[in-house]
Amino acid sequence: MESLKYQVKSVLRDKFCLMTFLLPIVVAIGLSFLGSVDLSDLGEFQFGAVEGSLSAQAVSWLNECGSLEFYPSMEELRAAILEPSTTLIGVVANGDGIRTIVAGDEYELWRQAAAALPGMFDQSLSLAPFELEVLESPDTLTDLVDLLVPAVLIVAMFMGCTFNAMNIIAEKEEGVSFVNETLPMTAAQYVRQKIAVGFIWGALSSLISAAICLRLPLSEAGLLIVVILLSSFVASLMGLFIGRAAEGMMVGVVYIKIIMIVFIAVPVLSILLGGEGPFAVLAYIVPSEAAFDGIMALTVADALRVIMDIGILAVHCVVWFLLYLAASARERREKSVLA
Repeated sequence: MESLKYQVKSVLRDKFCLMTFLLPIVVAIGLSFLGSVDLSDLGEFQFGAVEGSLSAQAVSWLNECGSLEFYPSMEELRAAILEPSTTLIGVVANGDGIRTIVAGDEYELWRQAAAALPGMFDQSLSLAPFELEVLESPDTLTDLVDLLVPAVLIVAMFMGCTFNAMNIIAEKEEGVSFVNETLPMTAAQYVRQKIAVGFIWGALSSLISAAICLRLPLSEAGLLIVVILLSSFVASLMGLFIGRAAEGMMVGVVYIKIIMIVFIAVPVLSILLGGEGPFAVLAYIVPSEAAFDGIMALTVADALRVIMDIGILAVHCVVWFLLYLAASARERREKSVLA
């Protein structure tokens, strides 16, 4: 227990590890605000007119096409149109019709709309009365947030890999690894300590991020916790492999970035391809695919799919743990032969 406390304190002194721990949490907070932002008004046309200059029919029609704001005088209307930060289309009466005024620095879409607006209004005067049904505008950010939340959680789960890799590499560079070899500590105890450090921090970062991003029922939250724990365990094992393979800090950082890119790119690419075909099956070779798919399934309350992904993650845990034990046993045999 004391040795584990020492490992935790060592991680707390590493600014890189602290940054990687806090980054998913900060992004999760940003996503929680992003999901509540409605961008539907950004594409709405904005019209301006002098108060009392337009007919009631023109006012009603312009309000249906966008938002209409009145100004006390023509001078103030022109000033609002010329303001560079706005895309206001000025509207003035032209007999029974209307005429538009633009500054000329608007987007092409706004200029085309301003040019077509008088003719559209003239046509609306000759149309027979009809009933207008306004459909509810969907949240334009929903799909994006649904994709970003699992990606952020995958990054948070991956933090255990970063913690373990940086910790082992730092021990190599500082000579602590040679001291560990002389301590009365078995290989199994060493592995448990290293896995525990990455697992604890990765799982904690993931759980905090998930609590911020997702609002799930209690039963589904339990499944999410299982997905996070298994994923964090696999990520901590990956950190052990990187720590063993990398001889220096810079090499370790490169390995970490490569694996992180693979962990994120494979699930996202699988989603973009529709989640079908040979690639969707091969993608499960990467542990993050099962974690990503499990989180996506939780958002649509597909418990059976989540349980299947949990089973795949459990297999990954066993396979990667046995691979690491085999690699460690091989290294010990080689050292004993050299001795």
